[in-house]
Amino acid sequence: MSSSEQQYLDLCRDILENGNKKEDRTGTGTISVFGRQMRFNLAEGFPMLTTKRVPFKLVASEMLWFLKGDTNIRYLLQHNNNIWNEWAFKRWVESNEYEGPDMADFGRRALVDEEFAEQYNGQMELFKQRVLEDEAFAAQYGELGDVYGRQWRAWKTSLGETIDQIGDVIEMIKKTPDSRRLIVSAWNPEDVPSMALPPCHTMFQFYVADGKLSCQLYQRSGDVFLGIPFNIAGYSLLTHLIANECGLDVGEFVHTIGDAHIYTNHIEQVKTQLAREPKALPALQLTKGKSLFNIELDDMKLSGYDPHPAIKAPVAV
Repeated sequence: MSSSEQQYLDLCRDILENGNKKEDRTGTGTISVFGRQMRFNLAEGFPMLTTKRVPFKLVASEMLWFLKGDTNIRYLLQHNNNIWNEWAFKRWVESNEYEGPDMADFGRRALVDEEFAEQYNGQMELFKQRVLEDEAFAAQYGELGDVYGRQWRAWKTSLGETIDQIGDVIEMIKKTPDSRRLIVSAWNPEDVPSMALPPCHTMFQFYVADGKLSCQLYQRSGDVFLGIPFNIAGYSLLTHLIANECGLDVGEFVHTIGDAHIYTNHIEQVKTQLAREPKALPALQLTKGKSLFNIELDDMKLSGYDPHPAIKAPVAV
């Protein structure tokens, strides 16, 4: 059994047994706990969950999207990654330009009304096609605002300049590895109102010791069934990429979560996952000699990943 994965399963049990019922922005409802932490020794294997399949290509393409400073879903769609579609789609259907069927409360209605679900899927496919084929449409409706990539690579200052936090922190790791300021922040209070989804993973800090790079993420809000598995894998991948760029080995990924919650319409899926036995963790291989700034999807591969089948659940938007 994977001790890394057991931490995640224990968190799920903790929420189900001790969580507080809370209302939320989406209207779905959650069971929630506050202030939890998991630690993953990256030398023991890549912490991709095995009790359900987590698609590595989606994790990797999202992380590359962040690192490129991109905030438009067009890049993701070009790599068959649909995990940010709902937020951009919501902006389109709520705009004056949208002329299709009423999509109000589309996330939940699509689950219980087959006719509506068919309409929803049709409008989503149309939306995706237009983002891919129409640059002007993509620029207007594929854009998510100043989300992660913008804050990481082009943080806007009060003087009208920009800060490349990723570039800066890499230089600091190389030159002053003992610094306690190896921090990247995505939470920019001025930009929060304009974001399709304000950052859930708000800041992360690096730590260098014994030739190894560790990373701690503070996540203000975590959808434990759908989101947290991606976040564990994504920031573990980021730690590998930054370590590789700086000539270091990997240490730990430390995941600290504020509001850790399970949506009420994910409870049965979580119970299904908890009944499964974890398997051995996979290993991550990166193409040697490739810089963080020109690495592509084909340069990142998992070996030995043999998970249980995926478990589907609706995204709360």
